[in-house]
Amino acid sequence: MSSPPSKSRPSVAFEQLHPEIQKWIWEQRWTELRDTQEQATLALLDDSDRDLIISANTASGKTEAAFLPILTRIVSTTPPGLALYVSPLKALINDQWGRLQVLCERLHVPVTPWHGDISGSRKTAFLKRPHGCLLITPESLEGILMRYGTQLRSVLTDLKFIVVDELHAFFGTERGRQLQSLLHRIDLVRGSSARRLGLSATLGDMTGAQNFLRPGDPNRVSLIESKDGQRELRVLVRDCVTDPRESESAEKQGLPAPGELQIATELYRVMRGSHNLVFANSRRRVETFADLLRRQCEADGIPNEFWPHHGSLSKLVREETEVALKDQTRPSTAIATSTLELGINIGAVQAVAQIEAAPSVASLRQRLGRSGRLQGQPQVLRGFCIENAVDADSDVSDRLHESLLQMAAQVHLLIEGWYEPPAAATLQLSTLIQQLLSLIAQYGGITATQAWTVLCSSGMFPGLSLSEFALLLRELGNRKVLMQSEGGVLLHGTQGEEIVNRYDFLAAFTAVEEFQVAAEGRPLGSLPVDRPLVPGNYIILAGRRWQVVECRMRERLIQVIPAAAGRAPMFSGLGGRVHGRVREEMRAILTSTEPLPFLDTTAREAVESARQFYRSLKLDSQSILPWGDATLLLPWASDAAHDTITAWLRQRRLDASSEGLVIRVHTQNQDAVHDAMLDLAEAPSVTEAELLPTGEVPLQEKWECLLPDLLLRRQYASRVFDLPGATTAARRIFGTKTSSN
Repeated sequence: MSSPPSKSRPSVAFEQLHPEIQKWIWEQRWTELRDTQEQATLALLDDSDRDLIISANTASGKTEAAFLPILTRIVSTTPPGLALYVSPLKALINDQWGRLQVLCERLHVPVTPWHGDISGSRKTAFLKRPHGCLLITPESLEGILMRYGTQLRSVLTDLKFIVVDELHAFFGTERGRQLQSLLHRIDLVRGSSARRLGLSATLGDMTGAQNFLRPGDPNRVSLIESKDGQRELRVLVRDCVTDPRESESAEKQGLPAPGELQIATELYRVMRGSHNLVFANSRRRVETFADLLRRQCEADGIPNEFWPHHGSLSKLVREETEVALKDQTRPSTAIATSTLELGINIGAVQAVAQIEAAPSVASLRQRLGRSGRLQGQPQVLRGFCIENAVDADSDVSDRLHESLLQMAAQVHLLIEGWYEPPAAATLQLSTLIQQLLSLIAQYGGITATQAWTVLCSSGMFPGLSLSEFALLLRELGNRKVLMQSEGGVLLHGTQGEEIVNRYDFLAAFTAVEEFQVAAEGRPLGSLPVDRPLVPGNYIILAGRRWQVVECRMRERLIQVIPAAAGRAPMFSGLGGRVHGRVREEMRAILTSTEPLPFLDTTAREAVESARQFYRSLKLDSQSILPWGDATLLLPWASDAAHDTITAWLRQRRLDASSEGLVIRVHTQNQDAVHDAMLDLAEAPSVTEAELLPTGEVPLQEKWECLLPDLLLRRQYASRVFDLPGATTAARRIFGTKTSSN
């Protein structure tokens, strides 16, 4: 069969595909294979054992780039081969099953989805003849390894490919480490390694992605980056300025803030009658906007067009929203957290709105990729910031318009093509415990040496010494999670049996729980606490600055009293973790005189005001400055580096708190702050764990409660601190590059 009509050149890859797949391509009326599909086909149909990462925009045909050659290879082997597709979401598995089923039926290749909603009979049928395509989540894959340990070798004999979709979603997470461990355990069972493919629209650091997909052997991973033309991008960022007194009054009455009302009015005006996605950074905000917009529909006597979507809603409610989005016969807009960020098929979306700065540039890019999927349709991003009106009492963060500045920096970096690299590896000992218990279930018991070899010396869980691993085993033994037979084999103890039989054991991650905040018995709200917080620290909530007087980590309760300080900035400094490159871009915007054409009039005026304020304080040449009864530090570094600097200052008996751009030191003694930062610039011989305050640390991951205190503190410090980054920021303040020692 000849190649399909091509706009540019004959397709060598097309000729190598199975004839039935060629027919299917003709029936889709494709005029050519896309760049990624051409390259991936040639790479996957060669005789090498190289892994592959395919990076391309959302809706650019990555799934076909992977599966057209994979299916060609599967049906050409005797017996037919097996491809394993791993997805972070059950909904995405269901979507891919629908996409693959029609093509696979004509090839007589079975496609088996495997998760909690799939019947046991379908799973049994696959195990009797394991070939075709198995679509699965990491949790279900964990269950297979545990339950069918003695049968796995025969089940996985014909495994040829492992495809990891939405690869970026696993970076830097407990779930990602679980997946790496599972893939390693599959290799051990088989005695050889299947080829691995990673698919993603968002990869900020290809080297990091290669290391993730094949730990210890990144050079084995080839890269394919799309060269297809970029879609037109249209961006407008609006700045909603509010009176902080009105916002505080609304908060006390449980009413929407004035800024939220402004945004809801604008969303209704520009999104009514079309299909859109609106992203907010909290479930409260999602519910607030969904309610405001639904009420407006009712007031105008029209059917509701606005639907909420977040993790706390039932599956039924979330599916109602997804069905509304897919129905192209009626307009619908979803207001969501990150739950609609990944590649679930929700049909064509005209525009994406982001309320406040996104958690990251990578997240913003992923969200934006949901729009502009139709031929000739631009990608449309509408950004909304809520800011306090600036006056003489305003804090530095508000005077610099931090929230608006961060969103503008994210847009700049998005256009530039930069997004955050994979997060630096932490110890992730919670998942180590889970994998240890899972290994014991898989093999019916293992020795300590075998466990160390499989999990630690293999590089799956780096950073732990052999003596620390022994310490962990002793702690788990003391807690009856493990027991040891006379022959030295590790088995589940009584508590271990209870743990592995829990319904949620297969999941390495746990839902993020916020801390409740109360002042003199009166609840103020809740906050995610992902950085060190001890009595004496300061937080910002409900339009005020509060001083922490008690932290009950196990109860997730923070007791506070009003802080004797000026008006608090709107930007709390307790949100998502900001990368240092974003802060550098924020500073670059302030030092520049270039206009930002994607800002509305109010936002442009705010940026010009921030630039004038920046120049007036000479912030281009100083980072330590007096401010009322405090001294402020502006290191222009990541949140992790800022938190490390804050901990360093507190260790030097300086009362410091990290507030986003600003580190506030509650002293007028600038010399003390200067000297402390100078000492930090000299790269002191201190570990990150030694910077933690005494007392309990928050338990953020599922099995951290089982860790000995020494390892718990080490793990927490590795998650929240960045000592090299803090040292670099300190040196930058003094204009030095290296330590004098």
